[in-house]
Amino acid sequence: MVFGVILAGGTGSRMGNASKPKQYLMLGDKPVIIHTVEKFFIHNAFEKIIVLCPKQWVEDTKDLVKKYIPGSQGHVEVLEGGMTRNETIMNSITYIEENYGLDDSTVIVTHDSVRPFLTYRIIEENIKYGLKYGAVDTVVPATDTIVESPDGAVASSVPDRRRMYQGQTPQTFNAKKLKGLYLSLNDEEKETLTDACKIFVLRGEDVHLVQGETFNIKITYPYDLRVAESLVQEQAGKNDN
Repeated sequence: MVFGVILAGGTGSRMGNASKPKQYLMLGDKPVIIHTVEKFFIHNAFEKIIVLCPKQWVEDTKDLVKKYIPGSQGHVEVLEGGMTRNETIMNSITYIEENYGLDDSTVIVTHDSVRPFLTYRIIEENIKYGLKYGAVDTVVPATDTIVESPDGAVASSVPDRRRMYQGQTPQTFNAKKLKGLYLSLNDEEKETLTDACKIFVLRGEDVHLVQGETFNIKITYPYDLRVAESLVQEQAGKNDN
């Protein structure tokens, strides 16, 4: 079985003085998170779509899904997330294990709630290669030169940009394997995690790459929201023609 897992645990602190987490800000005529959930909802491969958010936003999120996505009842589940990104993903796996069981064909497609412009093709390839390889990361080639500096003051190396990629989401995993690898990590290793793909890398496991899109942006700063508004308006114009 394949499950969509939408990570909505962010507080939006980098958005400035926003009165609510960035995933709940309006984008066009509906909240950012609804744009994202809709992209998963229209794909028929998912047994269930699991949305994980801060405890205080669970009921509001349920209400938003009900309001904006008719027919979502029973297909979209809203749960409380964890303290970290990977704990949130583990919460989704716990839910799946308790309600459906885990086996070697259980796959989760995890995605940032604030990346509302993912495409059907990206989801499709994540599912395809997730079932085949067990770990998938969505990336785009790095366009800027990458500079490494451990102390933030002096450059220590400039890697070959041709070998560098910028990570996006979705990231897709065999849920049973991800759980086992995560539980094998010690506290020091967990401190180094920035995303779930690194769990596989730390244990010497391959992560298959799927080509993302430059417009699959993550809404983090006020500028990103302005860019997202432009993209929504552009899409609306195309739909009107």
